[in-house]
Amino acid sequence: MKKLPIVALIGQTNAGKSSLLNHMAHKNIAIVAREAGTTRDNVIATIDNCFTLIDTAGLKNPEDDFEASIQDQIEDAIEVADIILFTVDSTKYPDFRDLDIARSALRSKKPVFLVLNKSDLKESLDNFEYLKFGIKEDNIHRTSATTGFGVNNLKQAIFHTLDVKPKEEATEDSKVNLDENGNPLIKLALIGRPNVGKSSLFNRLAQKQQAIVSSKQGTTRDINRIRVKFKGQTIEILDTAGLRKPGKREVGIEKFSAIRTLAAIEEADICALLIDSKEPHSKLDQSLAGQIIEAGKGIIMVLTKADLLDNSTPVTSTLSDKTKTADYTEIDHILNHLERDFNFLSFAPVLITSSETGKNVTKLFELVTEIDLARHTEVKTSELNKILNEATVSHPPAGLKNTHPKLKYIIQTDTCPPGFVIHGREMELLHWSYKRYLERRIREVYPFVGTPIMFSFHNDRAAGPRKSYRNNSKDNDK
Repeated sequence: MKKLPIVALIGQTNAGKSSLLNHMAHKNIAIVAREAGTTRDNVIATIDNCFTLIDTAGLKNPEDDFEASIQDQIEDAIEVADIILFTVDSTKYPDFRDLDIARSALRSKKPVFLVLNKSDLKESLDNFEYLKFGIKEDNIHRTSATTGFGVNNLKQAIFHTLDVKPKEEATEDSKVNLDENGNPLIKLALIGRPNVGKSSLFNRLAQKQQAIVSSKQGTTRDINRIRVKFKGQTIEILDTAGLRKPGKREVGIEKFSAIRTLAAIEEADICALLIDSKEPHSKLDQSLAGQIIEAGKGIIMVLTKADLLDNSTPVTSTLSDKTKTADYTEIDHILNHLERDFNFLSFAPVLITSSETGKNVTKLFELVTEIDLARHTEVKTSELNKILNEATVSHPPAGLKNTHPKLKYIIQTDTCPPGFVIHGREMELLHWSYKRYLERRIREVYPFVGTPIMFSFHNDRAAGPRKSYRNNSKDNDK
């Protein structure tokens, strides 16, 4: 996906930022059932293929306290975003925190829109209560994420400010990244929490291959990027640690940027999730993994700083690899923990590396090209239906007492990531665990290494009257 302008939602908790994001994106991410560990909250969406909308509070370090997280939202938006949407609950009188946020946003010299959300409620306050913020009246928008009131006007104002025109649908070509000469380009984003080794790996990768394009120094608002050639394939590497102004922050201290991270995930084809082999992985690591999967991106788990491990040599493995050496090493211990806490990533390769020594770093390029091939894989319909038939015969789907889902046929409808539609009857009764079973059966034949695969289920109309059934919401909500 090409790089798009970034619009950041900032504001206090319960202002309705996530609901507003969902309405602008014409979807409700929150109610979609997901396997535990993979859900990404309402934090990012591409709007009409024109800009990336990010809720800066949706992805934060759980160790940060509340006040610090609010301040981080503001700093993040000021540094990275093209437009700032300062969202407030219009049923509540503004307090000193709102005033501080408004002042900080205006000091950024970025376009700032004040979004008075929940304006459909009778308790909503008049505009004059918010004039103290100093935001121009032309940039004040009253909205309701519940009813949709004012949302289209807000979008039109954003389009006008960015000088872009909305596009109805993304074309297949828009999914493919191309360089200036029209040649295929794979975008690899280095993702991870602060000080996990992103910049060290970025620099080592640039040394391993001849750099052909590099970022200009002197700006902090963009992602640091460089292009390299690997066996004739151009790969653009995105470093979400970003560029730093000299002296702005202490040496060795990296501040986590939700906007930069989420924007890089959205732009990339494949993400390398970096995990420090010497520190226990955190909830933020799991959240980042969930973001990558939900975005439909390829993923490689990269264990960094392997040179610090005892009695170990950097190796390549997978979470689903159960083989153990005779001597239980520190790497075995780490892989066991990863397998337990990232069980939804059994298809993802694990690369154990050292930026210090450079070992296994080039292997990352090999995995990138392998995963890119998997993301573009198209499977014959006859082969898919053979797998589906064998799977349903071996393990028929459960249902209610007298009604069971009947899976008729499957077709592939998309690539990057691979997407499949299964047609049948009573599909609303299909348990979430059966989807995992079907995915496992498909991957036994077509591994789709390093890429999520997406399923949707379509109820075909019956020729005669349908049988009545009772919807078991408990199962379907899993």
